[in-house]
Amino acid sequence: MTRQRSPRRRRPDFSTNVRLAALRSILRFLVRIAPSLAAIVAEWMFFTPPPPRRSSGLALLRDAEPIGMVVAGRRVAAWRWGRGPAVALLHGWGGRAAQLTSFVEPLVARGFSVVALDAPGHGSSGRGRSSAPQFAQALQALAESVGGLHGVVAHSLGAAAVALALRDGLRVARVVLLAAAAEPPRWVERFAARFGLPPHVVDELRRRSERRIGMSWRELNVPVLAKGFEAPLLLVHDRDDLEVAVADASAIVAAWPRATLVETRGLGHNGVLRDPGVAVRAAEFLAGGVARCACGAPLETGRECETCQFERELFDRERRWAAVGA
Repeated sequence: MTRQRSPRRRRPDFSTNVRLAALRSILRFLVRIAPSLAAIVAEWMFFTPPPPRRSSGLALLRDAEPIGMVVAGRRVAAWRWGRGPAVALLHGWGGRAAQLTSFVEPLVARGFSVVALDAPGHGSSGRGRSSAPQFAQALQALAESVGGLHGVVAHSLGAAAVALALRDGLRVARVVLLAAAAEPPRWVERFAARFGLPPHVVDELRRRSERRIGMSWRELNVPVLAKGFEAPLLLVHDRDDLEVAVADASAIVAAWPRATLVETRGLGHNGVLRDPGVAVRAAEFLAGGVARCACGAPLETGRECETCQFERELFDRERRWAAVGA
């Protein structure tokens, strides 16, 4: 699960740099003449995901069963592979479901079905502003649409969304988090420094977003949320992650009652999504918490898988005749 090359940040192209420079100039001008308007623009920028990136995993989505959902009036794209207890895949900020398709084959091979979604504002879902609570709401809607989840694999901001969903009643047997941030609201500090926003504008940005989302930023603290969780956790974090410090992973694992931390090197923030060793380790961890039929197949409900039940009824003549008589 390690590579020797050093991870690098993705460099914005020329057009992106020009657009960011223009936005920076506009915000700094507004801060001087109309701070409230600057907060409105900054709040829109901070909560609007970047355009979706191309991903090699898009090809695998074409082989999946599409799941159409509408969550809070917005279209949310989702997909399903395989049969068996469902494991959900949830990307991070600016990501998409295609980024996690390396987890599909190891999970399907162990008898799971895999479901993945593009969170609101991301990928093939409806565009617009998004947030961790909206990620969590979409995850809960996906769980309901497939009849419940055995487990979930989530990356970056998606990990914080899983914590919110668990707090709000989502039930899963096991959780895998990748490059999880302990306090995502702290990202506003980096945003403010990048665009030259003074504290009073950031405070107004926060107040506006809290009114719109209906949740205080203080609530999105994963270690605080984790103290009451029962599902075992596997957290994978790369020591060379340039987006989220490994100290965040340590804080989450220290608070989560049944948690294991696996540290990698040389993968970076997004490389943990593509590494085959990480995918296999996650699949093995999730498989360790599932009930199984006598034949070894994972069970969604009951004591037998569908195949064994069919074979038993097929060769049980008395049961078959009793069913016909009834």
